[in-house]
Amino acid sequence: MTGSSDTPLPRPGAAIRNLFLTSTALALVACGGSSSNDNSYTIGGAITGLTAGSVVLANGKASVTVLPGEGTWEFSHSFPEKSLYLVTVQTQPAGEMCLVTGGASGKLTADVSDVQVACSDGLWTYEGGTGAVNTNGVYGTQGSGATGNLPGARDGASSWTDSSGNLWLFGGYGYASVGSGELNDLWQYSPSTEEWTWVSGADTANATGTYGMETQGTDATFPGGRQAASSWIDTSGNLWLFGGYGYDATGNGDLDDLWQYSSSTGQWTWVSGSEVRNSSGVYGPRNSGSTGYLPGSREAASSWIDSSGNLWLFGGYGYDSSGALSNLNDLWEYSPGTREWTWVSGADTVNSTGVYGTQGVASADNVPGARQGASSWIDSSGNLWLFGGYGYDSTGAVGDLDDLWEYSLSTGEWTWVGGADTANAAGVYGTETQASASNMPGARQAASSWIDSSGNLWLFGGYGYDSTGAVGNLGDFWEYSPSTGEWNWVGGVETINDGGNYGTAGTAAATDLPGSRQAASSWVSSGNFWLFGGAGYGSTQNGYLDDLWQYSASQ
Repeated sequence: MTGSSDTPLPRPGAAIRNLFLTSTALALVACGGSSSNDNSYTIGGAITGLTAGSVVLANGKASVTVLPGEGTWEFSHSFPEKSLYLVTVQTQPAGEMCLVTGGASGKLTADVSDVQVACSDGLWTYEGGTGAVNTNGVYGTQGSGATGNLPGARDGASSWTDSSGNLWLFGGYGYASVGSGELNDLWQYSPSTEEWTWVSGADTANATGTYGMETQGTDATFPGGRQAASSWIDTSGNLWLFGGYGYDATGNGDLDDLWQYSSSTGQWTWVSGSEVRNSSGVYGPRNSGSTGYLPGSREAASSWIDSSGNLWLFGGYGYDSSGALSNLNDLWEYSPGTREWTWVSGADTVNSTGVYGTQGVASADNVPGARQGASSWIDSSGNLWLFGGYGYDSTGAVGDLDDLWEYSLSTGEWTWVGGADTANAAGVYGTETQASASNMPGARQAASSWIDSSGNLWLFGGYGYDSTGAVGNLGDFWEYSPSTGEWNWVGGVETINDGGNYGTAGTAAATDLPGSRQAASSWVSSGNFWLFGGAGYGSTQNGYLDDLWQYSASQ
């Protein structure tokens, strides 16, 4: 399983609105012009968070340019008494987004000095779902989208984005139409219509798998309910799903079955692996592929897909070559063309200590320690990136990790890039929105992650250590630049177990923020990051979540 949580584990919608109104969209509204005594007043205020470039503020046709480092600002000329004013953001700074958060409008009866402007790397929008916990799903009619439909609260679900920008969600542990357990329901969310569609699978929990004939997809074949499965999306828009903790054809346990879902036919195909849970791994020689080789049953493994369409799998909690059950650090490659698995690196036994070597130096001897719930990315050069998880450090101690690793497909070598080589490190946050070589997210597992169009790595939440060394659910948001080697604490709180601030659905605001959580589902669509559910904090309570969020970053 993916470790402890404040919620005992058995093992959000409208499209984002453009709040940054320009002077061409909103003009100054005059109310009777100047008074008989022709008094006039100034307008200004304070600005926070501006670091990347200048921002232009406007009041009707008047404008002022504010530069980074300036904490206060004021228009260069005054405005007539009793006229109405409305301060807007006319031009956004490069790489940031600014919002007028207070004192934006009114009637001039005195000098105004309290217009508040806040800038950040981006804004959250609460798109839908509830701020409550442990809610059952509203399935509606299978195959029909509706604004009233909503997947039940859950964590550990698999997710992917199709070529049209639609969000897909499968399974996890959580709440069906009634009751709770391991889920195998498949959902699609359309950002353009703001509707969820229940596509396939059961609206009840703990469904067993229907395997059929290997490699023969039908309308009647389905993976069993499961959580913490590994997943990939190929260039044809098909989903690949491996393992997890859940149900095979007869009961529940850790799984090693590989499935493909075709977005064109709407069918699931059992591709390889066993119909039987809790299977040992069959390794063979390193770097030698065979249809007879297979990773052992496991959950919470990390995954990537390379430019050739090959699937990569690392670690997780599961079974080694001898049938022992614990944390793994084996790296596997699967070729859909040959249907062969290849054991590439790592041990074929559980609970291996990490071999870190020299930070920043690749070596054939380096290998991350055994772990589950690590975050993963693949960069534009095809290198695999791995962060944190729950597992083994350089000393053989087990705990939450904050180490950052890179694996080169061309050389077959791991590089320890950053973070500690010991477990349970507290976070070093520095100054919000300011990258630094000394910044570092705290050790954690089950965080949500993605990579942006510039090749930067992004990380949200998880279960682990905050700035004080306290452990719990996290709601912090980080960006890592491979070119500079620096982490930037973008937003969110630096302490554990913070409740969400939901604001108004469909309306972005500088104060909106998802609550602290782990094992949430995530997507990238049209350059924006989407987040659904997980286990953690809603508006007031701790439990399983069903809220949908969108984060719009200024690139």
